[in-house]
Amino acid sequence: MKSKMNIKSIFVMAIISLASLLFINISLAANTGIINVDVANLRKTADAESTILEQISLNQEVEILGEEGDWYQIKYNQITGYVNKELVTVNSNPQTTEENNQVNENSTNENNEEKQNTTEENNVSTETTQEITLGEYKISEDTKLKLIPSINATDVIELKTDETVTVTEIINGWACVETQTTRGWLRKDKLKKDEPVKEQPVEEQPTQEVQIKTKYINSTTVNVRQEANTTSSIVTTVPVNTEVQVYSEENGWSKVKVNNVEGYISSSLLSDNKQETSRAQKSTRKSSSTKNKTSKKATNTTANVPASGNGSSIVATARKYLGYKYVYGGSSPSTGFDCSGFTSYVFKQHGISLNRTAAGQYSNGVAVSRSNLQPGDLVMFGKSRINHVAIYIGGGQIIHASTPSTGVRIDSLSTGYYNNNYVGARRIL
Repeated sequence: MKSKMNIKSIFVMAIISLASLLFINISLAANTGIINVDVANLRKTADAESTILEQISLNQEVEILGEEGDWYQIKYNQITGYVNKELVTVNSNPQTTEENNQVNENSTNENNEEKQNTTEENNVSTETTQEITLGEYKISEDTKLKLIPSINATDVIELKTDETVTVTEIINGWACVETQTTRGWLRKDKLKKDEPVKEQPVEEQPTQEVQIKTKYINSTTVNVRQEANTTSSIVTTVPVNTEVQVYSEENGWSKVKVNNVEGYISSSLLSDNKQETSRAQKSTRKSSSTKNKTSKKATNTTANVPASGNGSSIVATARKYLGYKYVYGGSSPSTGFDCSGFTSYVFKQHGISLNRTAAGQYSNGVAVSRSNLQPGDLVMFGKSRINHVAIYIGGGQIIHASTPSTGVRIDSLSTGYYNNNYVGARRIL
């Protein structure tokens, strides 16, 4: 009987030993790792373009099931997928649960400083910047756009300070942004709210009663200039006996308004009465005028388009938005303007509807020659096609929504891009 009990005891001990050995082998078969970046994408297959199943944060432990090329097959939160090997630090000597806890504690201590720095950085971002949501922002300082939300990720492009981006997604301390050309990730603390340019209040001046005088041009042809000097830009040219309204006189110059255009004329070229002309002079002038009209008609069918009556009002409205931001597709002060959005908005304030694009606006109104431009005319630019439009303001200058870095500004029509790529002009009013 005793012999049988000994045999039975030996058999039980053998089974227990075998079970223990099996448990140890199973325990050793498993391998674990620690995520070593801020955010790691758990993908469906071993491919950087594969579907993202989950995003795993820094220092999270994962179970490594196998390898496939540059990828580990892992299990995290009951989800099985693939993570690039560079994003995982492998625990090469798995221990029991108690020992693993000790390893994790040591690993945490070793990475404590880096993790603390990251936490502090995030805290600073939260405390010193406004809440980042979806929408448009500006870059607060020069920064690199990342391929994925990780400080170790590949750089896509460099973004410059004050460049406008659109936030489309937010994960932890990272924001996914889009520019006009590309898409990528950056830290949220690299963004700042794009504040609209505030229009400076105009200080009210005490009203003074202006005594307007009516006078007449006393010379054959007189230039109306933008400022009171002979080197200033010519706004328009008027013939003898043209009636002008004189607002003031100073230093030999008169501030006048003629044909709804304001400017300056030398006071010596104005008289209180019209000038008498002889029949011969009238005949000669009429003949010369007819000859000039015939010549101009033959060479340029747009030269005799009458001047706009409300051009000065259009220019005055356009000037109100100097300094407003350029935004592609924008057509209002609250959103910003692109070139055709700016011209459409300005004319709309005067009850005039234009086509939405620069090329489309080239079919609005009537054609006018470059030599016959008047304030309020639209001018178009481009090489192989029309891709920009502006408003002529007189004196060889234009006002337009230029670029994202400059916004609405005034430029010279006679230099650089605008001189070399001039296409044509349209008179709308």
